[in-house]
Amino acid sequence: MSSSSRRRRIVRTAVGLAAVLVLSVAGAGAWFYHRLDSNITTFDAGGVATERPPAPVPVTPGASVPVNVLVLGSDTRDDGNADLGGGEEGVGHSDTAILLHIYADHKHAVGVSIPRDTLVTIPACRLPGGGWTSPRTNQMFNSAFTVGEFPKGNPACTQNTVETLTGLRIDHTIVVDFKGVAAMTEAVNGVDACVPNDVNSHNIHLKKGMQKLSGQPAVDYLRARYGFGDNSDIGRMKRQQAFLSSMIRKVQGQGFSLPTLLPLADAATRSLTVDEGLGTAMKLVDFAQSLQQIKLSDITFVTTPWRYSGDRVALVHPDVDTLWKLLREDRTLDGQSTGAAPASPSPSAASAAPGAAPSATTASEASPTALSPTALSPDQAAAPITVVNGVGTPGLAGKGAEAVRAKGFQNVTLGPTNGGRLQTEIAYDPALKAVADQLAPLFPGARPVEEAGSGGITVTLGRDYRPTAGTGLDSVDIPGGPAAGPTTTGTPAPSGVPSGIAENSRGADTDPCANLTFG
Repeated sequence: MSSSSRRRRIVRTAVGLAAVLVLSVAGAGAWFYHRLDSNITTFDAGGVATERPPAPVPVTPGASVPVNVLVLGSDTRDDGNADLGGGEEGVGHSDTAILLHIYADHKHAVGVSIPRDTLVTIPACRLPGGGWTSPRTNQMFNSAFTVGEFPKGNPACTQNTVETLTGLRIDHTIVVDFKGVAAMTEAVNGVDACVPNDVNSHNIHLKKGMQKLSGQPAVDYLRARYGFGDNSDIGRMKRQQAFLSSMIRKVQGQGFSLPTLLPLADAATRSLTVDEGLGTAMKLVDFAQSLQQIKLSDITFVTTPWRYSGDRVALVHPDVDTLWKLLREDRTLDGQSTGAAPASPSPSAASAAPGAAPSATTASEASPTALSPTALSPDQAAAPITVVNGVGTPGLAGKGAEAVRAKGFQNVTLGPTNGGRLQTEIAYDPALKAVADQLAPLFPGARPVEEAGSGGITVTLGRDYRPTAGTGLDSVDIPGGPAAGPTTTGTPAPSGVPSGIAENSRGADTDPCANLTFG
């Protein structure tokens, strides 16, 4: 297979997942549902394995349970996809998959990217004639979608493979094609995407930096590997995760009114193939409405811990086992409960509880607005400040940046994650020492480092950093910090995010230009 043909097989998973998260509308009337019903295609549930992981049990009667959604991209050239994807009609493939775990509180979610070349066991899968294959070991993950050579792929086989791999029961499977990417990005008038370098390769021409992409350029950005950054599949997945985050941000910003949402809903349903559990517009919309409370800052993307094994990808143990265990127990990546059942209060909450002993409030526990800093001059407020996540806890740099902005600084950006740092560091150009002094109260114990000629300030957050109260991370367990309290399962929570998971994670609210390449 040529590199050009292989490149074209890159999927549109990101926008398919965006469709799930934002396809939400209420009171639209029977005509709306009829219109969407006529768009929806379902796949045969007869190919789903009969022996499956157990369904989750509510913590209390009537309580919500976690939901797992497998989102796949299809490179089928049928139904008008050839013009966008190139090539000829043939067997559909899926080179990208995202497993979306929606926590029981329906306010948090994790999207797990599984590299296409990952070596896995493909269990018994149904063939077109009704027979079943024998299980096969040491197979490329993306080959599950081609079992039986169905023209539009075999999503049931991929679902069986993911359930075997993770021990998680997949509640819904969704497949999106080339047309879905083009139509959905056009429906929202383009999606902001960051191009890591000038690209002039294989008829793709994009300039470095932020671009608004829709239609064919959006398809190219998500499917292409060569010409972007390090040319790796891992780097491409990082771009897809960032693109999906931008699309969710765009749709949430536009609101959920019917005139705004109808074009997106129409485009999404025309390009999706779903399981029978989502096979009507009413079912799809009801499911999507259950996700409306998920904020961008409460979505994390992670690539399965991996390493190269020749020209294939092997999963790294025990990190990947820890990842699946966390999701099976409905915990966040740092082992926290999401509120499906009471958990131990954070230290700050405990101190405020009735009868709690008074305690001193440190600078890092106080609200950013309570610091009452010396007023900034216009030049100081405009000083370039970069905040770097030196630990790997998803969203940590974003929360640190919030605290910096709250102090009045206006030129604050996020740098790429650089895990493993123990102590927070403030590196500054000598000309900006006064600005660094203004920042110091936000990061107690930070080590100041003079960097002549840098022209700015870089704050690298270490394990000693504790986010300020009210930022949403004040109870998060930073690696190396206190262990989390009891969770819904009643078993001890892991201490922080395992390094193999942290270094492969990105918060959905991360700077879209940060951490886009591998190597």
